[in-house]
Amino acid sequence: MKTRFAALLVAAALVAPANAGQFKPNRVPDVPYVPTPESVVDAMLALAHVTSADVVYDLGSGDGRIPIAAAKQYGAFGVGIEMDSLLLRRSNDNLKQAGVGDRVRFVYGDLFETDISGATVVTMFLLPRLTERLIPKFTRELRPGTRIVSHKYDMGETWPPEQSQDVDGLMIYLWTVK
Repeated sequence: MKTRFAALLVAAALVAPANAGQFKPNRVPDVPYVPTPESVVDAMLALAHVTSADVVYDLGSGDGRIPIAAAKQYGAFGVGIEMDSLLLRRSNDNLKQAGVGDRVRFVYGDLFETDISGATVVTMFLLPRLTERLIPKFTRELRPGTRIVSHKYDMGETWPPEQSQDVDGLMIYLWTVK
């Protein structure tokens, strides 16, 4: 319990400064919002072996479904990073309905600039040109053992996935930071 509480405090401290300007325009998102199907959300969290000791960061969190599912299904702490203020508001509305507000936070920010070093699991549904651009950030900020799961797109030849899985015709991929 102490470890989980410490993880919550660390995650909250990491995202607190980013919340200060929560609804100021940052820049135009790199990709349009396309919701991840619930079956894929469930499979992504299962493939990453999420537990209550994890801090799950979702890059481009949309309506917040992945951090909320991580908290509801596994008791994990979730952090969603989103730069669309309307989606951020929807995320917070969904969070209120889900009843896990003590374990999930949504941050208005650019996923390339927001500190993700508190993550033990990172999830994403981003275009290949973005996932490949994130590789240096992942290797710089994430601790060894952190799991990364992507919906639909891998990180190219630069970093082949350790595992892949077909979920109702949609692919998900897993990496572990070494």
